[in-house]
Amino acid sequence: MSRETSHTEFSRALRLMPGGVNSPARAFGAVGGEPVFFERGEGAYLFDVDGNRYIDYIGSWGPLILGHAQPQVTEALQAAVARGTSFGAPTVAESDLAELIVEAVPSVEKVRLVNSGTEATMSAIRLARGFTGRDVIVKFAGNYHGHVDSLLVSAGSSAATLGVPNSPGVTAGTTRDTLVLAYNDVGALAEAFAQHGERIAGVIFEPIVGNMGCVVPTGEFLTALGEQCDKHGALLICDEVMTGFRVAYGGAQSLLNIKPDLTTLGKIVGGGLPVGAYGGRGDVMDHVLPAGEVFQAGTLSGNPLATAAGIATLRLLRDEPPYQRLDELSARLADGLSQAATAADVPHQVQRVGSMLTLFFNPQPVINWDTASRSDTDRYGKYFWGMIDRGIYLPCSQYEALFVSAAHSEQDVDATVEAARDVMAGL
Repeated sequence: MSRETSHTEFSRALRLMPGGVNSPARAFGAVGGEPVFFERGEGAYLFDVDGNRYIDYIGSWGPLILGHAQPQVTEALQAAVARGTSFGAPTVAESDLAELIVEAVPSVEKVRLVNSGTEATMSAIRLARGFTGRDVIVKFAGNYHGHVDSLLVSAGSSAATLGVPNSPGVTAGTTRDTLVLAYNDVGALAEAFAQHGERIAGVIFEPIVGNMGCVVPTGEFLTALGEQCDKHGALLICDEVMTGFRVAYGGAQSLLNIKPDLTTLGKIVGGGLPVGAYGGRGDVMDHVLPAGEVFQAGTLSGNPLATAAGIATLRLLRDEPPYQRLDELSARLADGLSQAATAADVPHQVQRVGSMLTLFFNPQPVINWDTASRSDTDRYGKYFWGMIDRGIYLPCSQYEALFVSAAHSEQDVDATVEAARDVMAGL
């Protein structure tokens, strides 16, 4: 499979952009080699600049649950762009999208539209601090909530020690009010609240993790999150930027039967366009300007293009729910990948919830960042390139979930499994 034009374009991009990309994962740093440059998407497929076709399991890192260039979504976009791209003033479409979100997610009584998942989590954290009058935010290692300064933080020397920056440019002062704990560790959570409970404004977490691979919370952990926040007056912030409308129409919280105080959304709610949202209890949301005093603003928030794509996507998901079929296809893929690895005697775990899953090259179940980090990333890199060469586009990191879309077919899944068998045999 020739990728000569991709090579040429990457060389050009390197002269123009840091690392040749506009987001670091696209540089393939975790798997080596050079990134593929794409020209178009159609249904379950991506086509690169050299004319190669790939079965796509990225879906723009999650938003494209209906596949690339879904006709009703693109028609809605075409109609919207003809009316104007941005007004900087209220539109009916903003209320339409907000209404769809509020109706779908029971914990969300009011919502504010923003422009990205990062902006949503940043705003939710500011709101939690403004509402409670406290400073400390608890997060979990391996949970990614965007490139917010206060969340780009590594764990301190003990479970309840405040974190330290893990990126140049992030100051110690910015992260001094962030606690980093191990996911699924009930004891560490209790210790953190015992030591800092009166200072903790909120706990932010992924209800199903997708950014250290697909990792599922235990029931005990979910119960402890709610109990500790309620006991100490902290807000529970559920980051559903990835899982919202992905694992179920009501998000992961509807599957797990949890009711957070605040929820952050993105990806699918924009139908493939840049969008984010945060929402929750009405009394909390009413602290946001202009109803309250917590400042947050955005020129392009709720712009006509993002709302048009989001409305079309959510209405399709509501009126023609694909979730049962997505679950069946994803189970077929997960079983096939596991069988391929087993046949090749490759230690592995396949972890899945709905249409998001990860094949870990790891002999033990992955429950947190500590266990995830023991995965064989070199072997994953070889697997990734073997699949690329066979026309299968997978996450360019062991620590990312892949996504099945409504545009995938049984034939696509079976072709993927057959390619995996071939690649695994050579690992």
